[in-house]
Amino acid sequence: MGVRRVTLSASKERYPHPKLSSVHEPYPRCDDVVQCELGFHPPYAWDALLAFLADRLIAQVEHLNKGHYLRSLTLESMGKAYVGWVDVSLSPHTPALRVTISSSLSDVIPQVLERVGRLFDVFHNPQDVAPAIQALLPIVGLRVPGAVDGFEVGVRAIVGQQVSIKAARTLVGRIAQRFGDTVNTPDTMVVKTFPNAQILAHCICSDLTATGITAKRAASIIALAQAVANQTIVLSPEAPISQTIAKLRELPGIGEWTAQYIAMRALSWPDAFPHTDLGVKHALGERRPKKILAMAESWRPWRAYATMALWHSLSSDAPKRHNTYRRDTHESSECRDH
Repeated sequence: MGVRRVTLSASKERYPHPKLSSVHEPYPRCDDVVQCELGFHPPYAWDALLAFLADRLIAQVEHLNKGHYLRSLTLESMGKAYVGWVDVSLSPHTPALRVTISSSLSDVIPQVLERVGRLFDVFHNPQDVAPAIQALLPIVGLRVPGAVDGFEVGVRAIVGQQVSIKAARTLVGRIAQRFGDTVNTPDTMVVKTFPNAQILAHCICSDLTATGITAKRAASIIALAQAVANQTIVLSPEAPISQTIAKLRELPGIGEWTAQYIAMRALSWPDAFPHTDLGVKHALGERRPKKILAMAESWRPWRAYATMALWHSLSSDAPKRHNTYRRDTHESSECRDH
């Protein structure tokens, strides 16, 4: 088939400034791909977002290499299942992300770009953020990482309850290794898809506890999978926020923190606020939930961005240089890594 390059209409509001791209892959060249660019509103704190994803990479599903984010991707459209991979990197010359898409996904390019756009929060305009949030942000152009698969984020949120990010990453990786399907990609580090809700909905608790997850977390994952599989709960930005959060909280083992984290990433809700998060409490120097909610009132409707800022404020002592795309320059800004 060869390399196909597509130009998306710049008039489409969801895809600002899209252009065709010439991608330099950190892996052997693949000729059977589609290449395009997905525009964003500068400034864009690329390295800060990659750092967040790097800490949470699912083994065999996602991989970072030389500024390229590669992952497997599955989606359904018109009753047909599509499986493939995407590679995302920062364009050095334009305010855009370079997206390389496997030809197996060529029939669903708009859906793929929509999901990539959510994950990398390209539809957000930093100029829209309230002044109170701008003063709080330690990094210019900070984004809230979304999701290419809302169910995947939901599973991650449940597994991450009261365990370290590293421990959650290990457990979620075991789920993918055991229940995911095999996929061919340009990198041997990405060989699995993340299991969909239909697959995990048919599990029993012992299937999941075999990966090291507690019985309580396993029951929560299965309950979420069943709700998503029968469409009682829809984990995408199109879903109604308040109703979805309420339905999530009705599931066993899902409380306010989990529901708000899912709303922040899977629903792309800019005002999501996991106010019971330990990192948020530590960053604010306040442990009383009601007091934290009162402090956050001035951050509405951008509390998800405030959450990212607070997490980033817990970075290491020495500031680290971040690659932040600005409109008229390619300068880096001095920021602290999280």
